[in-house]
Amino acid sequence: MKGVKKNSQQQRFSFRNYQYLFIAAAVATAIAGIVHLYMPLAHPRMLGNAPMATFFLGSGIAQVFWVLPMIKRWGSIWYFAGIVGNLGFIILYVITRIPGNPVNGRGGDIDVVDMICEVAQLAYIGITAVILAKERSIRSIDKEQLR
Repeated sequence: MKGVKKNSQQQRFSFRNYQYLFIAAAVATAIAGIVHLYMPLAHPRMLGNAPMATFFLGSGIAQVFWVLPMIKRWGSIWYFAGIVGNLGFIILYVITRIPGNPVNGRGGDIDVVDMICEVAQLAYIGITAVILAKERSIRSIDKEQLR
C-alpha cells in the first residue's frame, strides 16, 4: 500500500509541473503574436503594402488568440493546429529569406525582432509537443483530476 501511495504522490508532483507547460506554451505564442502585431508598426513601409500588413496583423491576432486554447486546455486538435500553424510561419519565414523566392522575389533581412519571433514559435512547438506526449501517457481518469 505504501508503494501505491508513494507512486500517486510522484504522479501528482509531475502533474503539477505538467500544468506549467500550458502557461509556458501560452506565453511563447503570445510573444510571437505580439511580435507579429508589432512588425507593421516597426516598418512603416509595410503599412503601405496592404497584403503584407494584413498578413502580419492577422497572424499576430491568431497567435495572441492561441493563448486561450492553451490556458483553457481545449485539447489535442487545438494543440496540433497550433503546431502546424507555427511550423507554417517558420517555413514561410525561411522561404522569404532566400533570394529569388516565390513569395516576394527577394531575400529579406534578418534582425533581432525576427529571431525573437522565430525562437518563440519554436518554443511553442517544442512545449506543445511535450504536452501532447504527456497527454498520451496520462490515463483519462487522471486527466479529469488535472482540470
